[in-house]
Amino acid sequence: MRRARCNSGKASVHVEVLMKVYWGDPREKLCEAIDSILLSCIIVGNRGLGKLKSVSNYVVNNGSCAVTVVKHHE
Repeated sequence: MRRARCNSGKASVHVEVLMKVYWGDPREKLCEAIDSILLSCIIVGNRGLGKLKSVSNYVVNNGSCAVTVVKHHE
């Protein structure tokens, strides 16, 4: 686990960054990780390839913490 300090001008924020590798369906594994690591929030990307099996959409609707979706820009 890495700890980082972010200075955004007026206040500093402590951020912990954790990297883990999971095998399987990313939709299910991300929601599993939220519960097993006890995350307060998660940031996921969205490439905009479709909504049928969207990982980000699934995590937003099924995750038990705050989810921020970052859209892909070309």
